[in-house]
Amino acid sequence: MEVFRAVMFAGGVNSAAEMLHVSPPAISKVLAQAARASGLVLFERVKGRLIPTPEAHQLYAEIDQLWRGVEKVRDISRELAEPEQASLRLVCSASLAPYVVSRTVARLYEDIPRLQCRVQVYSPDILNQALLDRSTHLGVALLPHDHPNLATVKAYQCGLACVMREEHPLARRKLVRPADLRGERVISSPETTPFGQTLRRAFGADAEAMHRDFLATSSTTACWFAQAGVGIAVVDQVSIAGGLLAGLAVRPFQSSEKLTVRILRNRYRPMAVAERAFVEAFDRVWKAMPAR
Repeated sequence: MEVFRAVMFAGGVNSAAEMLHVSPPAISKVLAQAARASGLVLFERVKGRLIPTPEAHQLYAEIDQLWRGVEKVRDISRELAEPEQASLRLVCSASLAPYVVSRTVARLYEDIPRLQCRVQVYSPDILNQALLDRSTHLGVALLPHDHPNLATVKAYQCGLACVMREEHPLARRKLVRPADLRGERVISSPETTPFGQTLRRAFGADAEAMHRDFLATSSTTACWFAQAGVGIAVVDQVSIAGGLLAGLAVRPFQSSEKLTVRILRNRYRPMAVAERAFVEAFDRVWKAMPAR
């Protein structure tokens, strides 16, 4: 159809070959095959020129209309493969929004300037539900988010960090150990939560000698209260990436405990191009982050 349309449009074999970037014999061969397949005489040669028959003109009218539809499909395919305008709905854990997710979205806008993006910070149970009911495209979550209908697109590991006011004596140390927190007020997380259980394992036997009378449900919240001087916070390293909170000293916390950051999707909802682009951008931002 493409060759026949080109010959009709260009008015000859040589011109059609130029238009399609092929040789004239290749055009002639395809026309001969088309004539045999259709059982029609499509062209007659008059004084060395191909003249379309009335049947060819009728066929051309139908093919030209159909081909416009084919070209539209091609254009839409290119737009979907390299979208200038797309939509992306994200949900994420609170500690991931200030640095890693925000910078990922900024990178994404460099590639898709007209992206329509919505980001919401949710607790783990609501985050899971948003993915399960398909009201969001991707979730970026800290700690376990297990469900048979959720699939992990990518997973990353990060350690723990100790956060305190810059004038605190422990800020002079290069590394903070659990024993260093004995007698200190440590901003912790409820032990009924996965993060609280991680901290309890990280503190070990030294936990009994700490003042853990202030609880925060997210690392970001813990950093705010550490900034105010309430106590020392031990948080995931992602939440303090980039030094976003002024007046805070951040030191590595000695522990073998690791936290998992996952990009999640609904297992039964394939990813669109914009979502794959987000995953690739997130991976670049993660690899460029300071030591975790």
